[in-house]
Amino acid sequence: MSDAQQGGPAFRGMNLWSLALLWLAGINLRVTLLAVPPLIPLIHQDLSLSEKAIGALNGLPVLIFGLGALFGSLLLARTGVIRALIAGLAIAGLAGALRGIGPDVATLFTMTALMGLGIAIMQPAMPTLVAHWFENHAGFATATYVNGLLVGEIIGVAASTALAKQLGSWGGALACWSVLLLVNILALQWALRSGKVTRPGLKGQGLTGRWWPDWRNKQMLLCGCILGCAASLYFTTNAFLPDFLNATGRGAHVDAALTWLNGGQLPASILLLVFADRLVGRSWPLITIGLATVASVTVLAYSESIFSALLVSALIGMCASSVLILVLALPPLLARPEDVHHFSAGVFTIGYSISFLTPIISGALWDATHVAATAFIPVVLSGAVLAGLAGLLQIFPREA
Repeated sequence: MSDAQQGGPAFRGMNLWSLALLWLAGINLRVTLLAVPPLIPLIHQDLSLSEKAIGALNGLPVLIFGLGALFGSLLLARTGVIRALIAGLAIAGLAGALRGIGPDVATLFTMTALMGLGIAIMQPAMPTLVAHWFENHAGFATATYVNGLLVGEIIGVAASTALAKQLGSWGGALACWSVLLLVNILALQWALRSGKVTRPGLKGQGLTGRWWPDWRNKQMLLCGCILGCAASLYFTTNAFLPDFLNATGRGAHVDAALTWLNGGQLPASILLLVFADRLVGRSWPLITIGLATVASVTVLAYSESIFSALLVSALIGMCASSVLILVLALPPLLARPEDVHHFSAGVFTIGYSISFLTPIISGALWDATHVAATAFIPVVLSGAVLAGLAGLLQIFPREA
């Protein structure tokens, strides 16, 4: 039983350097990605992109997250988790900095895809580190790095417009965020060389050579589908909220709405730092979140009040982050530490492949109907499916 479950300090006996590095890596899982939504009006104007293209731009890295997770699993199995994480940070940082070079559509999409590959490599590394560094505190450690992920989303959303104005281009603003990934690489290498953290997961020393997921594993399939619903909710709302507010005469509030959407995730992550070990694996929290999502997105789509738009944006953010934490904490519980990388890769492949389609469908609905609210129909459906799948969730932890 974890300390959190016993009522003691959640971080008792943990390596705080490892927690800090997990948190920093969490920031870099999203900061380069979520710098894009507030800049969409500028990108839209400069490159004359259609709404379907905007959906594809936001959906492309999500697809790469899914497919690239398999490559990430292979890399982890062959080189170890630390080297794979550093490789992912380097690829994401370099490609993220080059997205605005030109600027032209081909460069933007190519570098966005490469950036997505770097993040895809990082993603199975995170639960693998949790399994090796925090085997008895998987919920708390997962909530820690997801909290970092949410901070990365918030700062990317909140500061990108100001950076673009200061630098005179949206490309320069995107390049600035890659500095954080370089800092992450340097901090990780320093911590390893100074002995502050251990180096888990070298081939033959903590990871099996297997990297291909077991597609017959029902637990993995269910976790992946639930992740797909949560990611569809989050990425599609981020992608279309700016243009939706512009189309409904509330364009002056785009930055505020995106900040509320992403900032609303923090309270949920803080609560789950305390309660994650008690809630992970239970159906009722996910069912409740799914139903709350349906109601929130419906209000967002049809309310004309900016206050209600801001409020439900925050609620949507809370729902999305809660599901993310509860799902990402499952691989270290359901798989042996040496197998978490390919179990996680399967979850990410299924989840992000599903969520890739949602922004494109949303954009196509908007283009076809010329009604902005139709972009949120697939998001409402994602919430309903999430509630239904959560009812099937039963956790049978791995055998000791």
